[in-house]
Amino acid sequence: MPQGPTESQTRKEGTAIHQRGDKSSLPRPALPAISVIVPTYREAENLPFLIDRLSDLRRNRNMDLELLIMDDDSGDGTRELIAGLGEAWIKLFTRTTDRGLSRAVCDGLKHARGDVIVVMDADLSHPPECIPALVEALTSGHDFAIGSRYVEGGSTSDDWGFFRWMNSKVATLLAMPFTSVRDPMSGFFALRRSAYEQAAERLNPIGYKIGLELIVKCECERIKEIPFHFCDRNAGESKLTFAEQARYLRHIRRLFIHKYGAWSNLVHFLAVGGLGSIVNLGILTLLIALGFGIKVSIGAAIAISMVFNFALNRRFTFSGARKGSLVKQFFGYVGACSLGGLLNYFVTSEVTSKFPAVYPQVAALAGIIAGVSVNFLVNQFAVFKSDASDTTSNAEEAAV
Repeated sequence: MPQGPTESQTRKEGTAIHQRGDKSSLPRPALPAISVIVPTYREAENLPFLIDRLSDLRRNRNMDLELLIMDDDSGDGTRELIAGLGEAWIKLFTRTTDRGLSRAVCDGLKHARGDVIVVMDADLSHPPECIPALVEALTSGHDFAIGSRYVEGGSTSDDWGFFRWMNSKVATLLAMPFTSVRDPMSGFFALRRSAYEQAAERLNPIGYKIGLELIVKCECERIKEIPFHFCDRNAGESKLTFAEQARYLRHIRRLFIHKYGAWSNLVHFLAVGGLGSIVNLGILTLLIALGFGIKVSIGAAIAISMVFNFALNRRFTFSGARKGSLVKQFFGYVGACSLGGLLNYFVTSEVTSKFPAVYPQVAALAGIIAGVSVNFLVNQFAVFKSDASDTTSNAEEAAV
């Protein structure tokens, strides 16, 4: 079986403080039992190297460690490889349904028996020698420990590429409403099993960023980032595709609904309103260019943008109420918008008449705020009320 990296190689990668060859004569503090979860799909070429390095870590640190390989029915020899090893501490779970990285990790969490759970990739981009540092961060009082490429001491391979770097940075930016961690996209992390168990029923991940899901759903506040050198995969192909990036956006939306509840609805409502304004102006411009009269163009633009807004709000903003009557909700939405429009007109007129020194644009802004506020409240608590008893959980489940 291939051998793991030498001491000098590990030191070169910037993980010398976590390397397995610590010669210190001072006794190390005992580590808790550890379950290492590794989701795999066609990683048979990499697994022998990973297992060798974990085996050395178990032996040199005298660790109570189990390895849970959650394989999505790769059919690449993974099953035969693990069976041939005959190691009791290595457990293979072959998954044939509901496949995907996050779901695989969730299955692993259910089977984990260690007091501490570590999640890492199989492609050797995450150094096993950093596991003790992750675990020690938890035993020192942190809720969550994560391997970080972006804190001092962390780094990535020189050939990582601009596209991957940009993808990571944009994804990190989108995660800012949930955590201040500098590398929340890392798939190398650890948490206590007790923390997972408290949030197990709330987990609803999609895509590949299970770490962010756990940070949010387990309500982890004290997070320790452990620097490590991210190596490019040893063998095989990257699983990062455009489809996975789209799933990440859907995941972010689910987390936003979970964390912010009704406030997330307001953000969705305003975003849809902004898109509706663009549709309104576009239709108006097009119809005028085609020779239609101004009044007809304005009326058609308003009607089309209103239908557009209704469709998006029903699909996204109030997605938990999609099982309600489409016709009833549509006319309720039109009524709410009409009420908001009347309030907009009244407020604008009143501000203009009572405060003549105020710019008309300021008065109009006050009217818009009043109108939008009423629109949102009526839609939230009246028009799309069918699932109001459990709005957050239903909306999160419906978010796609």
